[in-house]
Amino acid sequence: MNKTLMVSALSAALLLTGCQSVNTTSGGAVGVERKQYMFSMLSTAEVNQMYAQSYQKTMGEASAQGALDKTSTDAKRIQVIADRLIAKAPVFRPDSAQWKWEVNLIKSDELNANCGPGGKIMFYTGLIDQLKLTDAEIAAIMGHEIAHALREHGREAMSKAYGIEMAKQGAGALFGLGQDSLALADTVANYGMTLPNSRGNENEADLIGLELAARAGYDPNAAITLWNKMAKASEGAPPEFMSTHPSSSSRIASLQAAIPKVMPLYQQAKK
Repeated sequence: MNKTLMVSALSAALLLTGCQSVNTTSGGAVGVERKQYMFSMLSTAEVNQMYAQSYQKTMGEASAQGALDKTSTDAKRIQVIADRLIAKAPVFRPDSAQWKWEVNLIKSDELNANCGPGGKIMFYTGLIDQLKLTDAEIAAIMGHEIAHALREHGREAMSKAYGIEMAKQGAGALFGLGQDSLALADTVANYGMTLPNSRGNENEADLIGLELAARAGYDPNAAITLWNKMAKASEGAPPEFMSTHPSSSSRIASLQAAIPKVMPLYQQAKK
């Protein structure tokens, strides 16, 4: 076996060492059922606590700079939307009802939003202002970000990174590889394992977020108008193969295929 391929195989083997199979979410009409593996030494509670500390630091810095918006009409909008989405999160993950959820609006031109481990949400005014977002489109973005937290994609990425680092250190000792070979092995591991899974995580977040928004009473078709707006705002983005995000066309196609599954949930939801 080629030495680089041996390193890649070892990466996969070591990734499973000390890992446990978990089912972070259950239920749902969209059928996200991929088995996940997490390092047992990285517990949900520990990752949530680590992120909560980082989140509070970021909020403190934003407040000191006058960038933390607590009182505007948009700040109230995102709080209402978040509350409706959070109320439906236990459908996918019952323990999320005990999370210490937070949502904050940051004054910034960035087209960005995030929901970190444990339900810490950041939304940027640039998204609302530049894309002229409706409430349903805000719900589509926020639902997507909440889905990342429900599926613990952050903890999963940390587990994967730890496994690759273990493999890199162990492989060098076992096979006497130089830095060039290890760098090549890193590239193989990155493009052959990390990026495809990251695109898979994005697809999972799209689907769960779509259903979450529908259950909360937001029109799932808003996900299509949202990503059309994002595509126009992101002209010149890297090709899909080299990106951690699906291309706009494939993302929209996947969402369109899933909308009929969640439309009855939207029609039944309280508006």
